[in-house]
Amino acid sequence: MSHQNSDCSNLKIVIAGAGVIGTSTAYYLAKNHQASISSITLVDPTGSIAPAASGKAGGFLALDWNDYSPVGPLARRSFELHQTLADTLGSDKIMYRRLTCASISVDESNGRRKPTGKKLEGIEWVDDVATRVRSLGDESTIAQVHPKLLCEAMWEAVQKQDNLESELKIGKVVSANYEGDNEDKKLIGAKLEDGSIIDADIVLYSCGPWTEYGKCMLGVKYHSAIIPTKPRILSQSVFFDGFGDPEVYPRPDGTAYCTGFPDAAIRVTEIPGQEEVRNETIQKILNAVREASGGTDGALGQNPEISQSCYLPTTLDNLPMIGEIPEQKGCYLAAGHGCWGILMGPATGEAMASLIITGKSTKINLNPFRPDRFRGMEMW
Repeated sequence: MSHQNSDCSNLKIVIAGAGVIGTSTAYYLAKNHQASISSITLVDPTGSIAPAASGKAGGFLALDWNDYSPVGPLARRSFELHQTLADTLGSDKIMYRRLTCASISVDESNGRRKPTGKKLEGIEWVDDVATRVRSLGDESTIAQVHPKLLCEAMWEAVQKQDNLESELKIGKVVSANYEGDNEDKKLIGAKLEDGSIIDADIVLYSCGPWTEYGKCMLGVKYHSAIIPTKPRILSQSVFFDGFGDPEVYPRPDGTAYCTGFPDAAIRVTEIPGQEEVRNETIQKILNAVREASGGTDGALGQNPEISQSCYLPTTLDNLPMIGEIPEQKGCYLAAGHGCWGILMGPATGEAMASLIITGKSTKINLNPFRPDRFRGMEMW
């Protein structure tokens, strides 16, 4: 459904899900299309911004790692938008910066020896236990952001817009309410789980792995540990090959985000923001990172400040679902970005805002991500 050249200039938008997709869409609706809308309501079961994966992700951004895939243009556009957001919202406020990235292969037998204290050439903080080092990017292609701070800053910017009502409500959108029949059917509201109705002309579902559409959405559980590195401020992300292949993303606040050992994809039943944290998995990550980086005496030898888990949303074909829901007039869906949700969030939000208001995405071809592509599949 397109609202271009229609009489609809005071659209009420309801967005289910307050993660990076929901807040990005709200941000670009307010920024680029404010004349067409009167209100934006975010609805989340926790009543908070970025309570699940968008608040617990690493925030690693890569310009070209998705090239030659259907999401390549989406990733490149979003990498550009992340820089613009940092310039607009404040890079310090969202902990955005450019950095370098390396792949380090580690001989596990050597990894357990006592660190020499000697640092590898071109590697910022790993002791000399590696067998091979490969650059994965520099400041021109690699960046990072703090996902929760980004989501909060985008929603704050929405709330500051004049002549636009904005609200964050606790709840779960379970269906859209219509009046009329067939061609005359018109969306008039979003029904919540408690039976209440929010007036709405448009409903966007962006609930991550909890997005219920055709039973095509799964979640991959990742654990992570935030380790202090102070007084050192590290600026190189590392992907290890060995000891279970842990990943480390240092942050500018003197911490490092460490992750690895994902679970298999499942249908998610845990409550958003209340995901169980398994201590044995956290310890497995810590042990892997410490041994791969040269032992417990280095920058990553301290105990974690935060231990957490989240589900990364994925689909049956590992591509996101982005677009209008054909059988639900006025309803849209954007979810399933996997491990690249934070990277692709801004471009997805920009595209959704344009699609909702004008009927087309001006920057990105969304055809590969049509939600109805799963029709006829076993789980539909």
